[in-house]
Amino acid sequence: QISVLKIICNFLCLYCFSLSLQQVTCEESAKNYSSIPTSLSKNVTKLYLSNNNITLNDTDKKVLQLFINLTELYLNENAITVLHNNTFCNLSKLTILDISSNYISTIEQAAFKGLNQLSILYLNHNKISQLDSDTIASLKNLMILSLQDNLLKYFDVKASFKLITLNGNPWNCSCGLLSLQKWLNTSNVTMEHENDTLCAYPDVWNKSSVKTAPIQKSDCDSRRGSIAITTPFTSAISPKIISILTSSLNSSNNNIRSSPPLGKTWVFLLGVLVFVLSSSLLIFIAIKFPLWYRYLISYNHRRLQEYEPEMFDKEFTTDLSTSSSISNTNEQDSIVVFEQTHTFVLDEDGFIEDKYIDDPGLTEEV
Repeated sequence: QISVLKIICNFLCLYCFSLSLQQVTCEESAKNYSSIPTSLSKNVTKLYLSNNNITLNDTDKKVLQLFINLTELYLNENAITVLHNNTFCNLSKLTILDISSNYISTIEQAAFKGLNQLSILYLNHNKISQLDSDTIASLKNLMILSLQDNLLKYFDVKASFKLITLNGNPWNCSCGLLSLQKWLNTSNVTMEHENDTLCAYPDVWNKSSVKTAPIQKSDCDSRRGSIAITTPFTSAISPKIISILTSSLNSSNNNIRSSPPLGKTWVFLLGVLVFVLSSSLLIFIAIKFPLWYRYLISYNHRRLQEYEPEMFDKEFTTDLSTSSSISNTNEQDSIVVFEQTHTFVLDEDGFIEDKYIDDPGLTEEV
């Protein structure tokens, strides 16, 4: 019997020694890391990366998947803004996750996928304005959840915790918070800082506790009924979605109001467009129907001018006086001179370029 006890004692000692060897702690806080270092031992069980500049980007996600023995991970006081899906998917042994005091505003629905043993989650001191209930409900073994000092107005809970911290949020104690209030009063959860977890809206309840605010279920039911009558499809919309849509519409209206008025640039653009279209139309007509501009180009003569009789007689008399002043000329010579002077010249196109008209009566008089 003594030998059996010795064997059992030795076995227990070896087991405790092996457990002590399995606990590997790595302290890498305040090292000004911008990403998780790849040089760390992959047998680490407790990893402290607090007070750095880690963002948990795609590279950090790949590095984290190598620490399959992690049981505690401390990423508080870093520069994390978004928790993407499957960020901790390979950390199936993780029990404590601290990502408090960051700048987290978005948590995707499958961000905590794979954390089957997680029991403590610190999300306090962030900028979380919306948290899907299914994201937390997937953590089956979660016992402690801290959401202190965020931007939450509504939170629908579908899980059972032992301890929850909700103070420091601008809670809207209206119908959308009725499910949270009911869960706080009917479950076995303990709400830390209960007296400091107050309503921010409406103003008449701004000093009331979230757990005891006088939210009337009958009023919520009547509102839901009126909404169902007027708009049947809105009954499936959660209050969180309605608040998000309302805020987005308000922001869009503010953007429209704040945008500067349009100038007269559109007038200039319209003028340019009309000019381009008209020019294109003229070019198309010129190409499609070329006869009209060919005729215009070939027409280079000028029309004969019609002179009044008085002007014609005056000019003709002047020509006769000039011709009579020539001495020692006979009638035949004068005719020859006239013919030489008034020789008709034909242009290439066959039109007469002289301004005088060949009048038969005039020739007889000469």
